[in-house]
Amino acid sequence: MPRGSKAKYTAEQKRKAAHIEDSYEHKGLSREEAEARAWATVNKQSGGGEKAGGSGQRKAPAKKSQDRQDSAKRAAASREGHPRSSGASLGTQTKESLLKEARAKDIRGHSTMSKDELIQALKKAG
Repeated sequence: MPRGSKAKYTAEQKRKAAHIEDSYEHKGLSREEAEARAWATVNKQSGGGEKAGGSGQRKAPAKKSQDRQDSAKRAAASREGHPRSSGASLGTQTKESLLKEARAKDIRGHSTMSKDELIQALKKAG
């Protein structure tokens, strides 16, 4: 028997699980195994039981569009060699992108620096 209460599931989810369970039983699986697989399928498709707040979980289209634009701007800035807001992200950048950033910030001697030296110089340049 699957664990947990099924009280939080919608009527549609319960109907779907029953239909899937019948199908698995018809294929020869035991009732317990069929029920477990049916609820696993429903959970995978719908993300589990009914969520608090009902259908208000989705973002408004305007908010979604704005978030997408903001993400694109951050990605473009990152491609141009500008670091993300945290200094920790410098360590994850390639040496090439660090060099590009050092060139943009006019750091002297950047072409002969190692990656660690570039990171230190960029942190210092702020």
